[in-house]
Amino acid sequence: MKRPLLSLLAGLALTLAALPANAACPTIISQSPFITYALEWMGLGECIVGVSRFDRREDLPRTGGLVDPDADIIALLDPKLMITSNWTNAAKWQAMAPAGATALRVDGFKGTDDMEDALRRIGRAAGVADIDARVERFAAEWRAAAAKVNGGQRRAVVMTACSGAPYSFGRGTTLYQIFSRAGLQVVADHDGIRNFRPDGPPDELPKWLDGIKPEIIFALKNSRDEACNASLVRADTMIVPLDGDRFTHPGPRILLGLEQLREALAP
Repeated sequence: MKRPLLSLLAGLALTLAALPANAACPTIISQSPFITYALEWMGLGECIVGVSRFDRREDLPRTGGLVDPDADIIALLDPKLMITSNWTNAAKWQAMAPAGATALRVDGFKGTDDMEDALRRIGRAAGVADIDARVERFAAEWRAAAAKVNGGQRRAVVMTACSGAPYSFGRGTTLYQIFSRAGLQVVADHDGIRNFRPDGPPDELPKWLDGIKPEIIFALKNSRDEACNASLVRADTMIVPLDGDRFTHPGPRILLGLEQLREALAP
């Protein structure tokens, strides 16, 4: 057996040995960072035994990505509950589940009701007894936080605009609805997410912005040193950078995002 595999097996053994002997804490695979945040919010962070390669948790084994989960690692971890997003193939995900394990897929990106429903489904699958009450409190909290934002019905678009392939959040997405609740007039004229691919027409993004005429572009950034796409710069438009990590994980982190949004728009 090769040394890297021996090291991996030893690491997995230590991880499993460190798990709490608690019947109320099922061993869980979290295949997306927003699922990890949700589980931690529910007090189940210590139940997670494996995370995707995109997760911030560095203390746990990696189980691949959304489209390419690692069946071998998942089998070694022997989870009782596996949770991924709808981007993972349903049949593939179910086939990877050990005997007796629950394989769950959730969304959360298709509107605020969908976000709250995803939290309920995760909590119910994990055995959180008061999950309905928790989600009701969260729903009230994020709506109250949105009401405190001084949006002023200004024309706005929300974009992950600081990357090689920026995209806009349109009608039917969670962020479209949250920013609308915050008193902004989101003027994206498309449903779902619109991608502006690097290999597309070079003037596609500026032409689109010229047509919808936003007053504010909210640019979701993944790091402090990330530079926004130069196509966003226009004489009559304000660019407001925001921390993408607070907005792109549907669930409790949205509260942090709304606080940042309120501060950014404060007089």
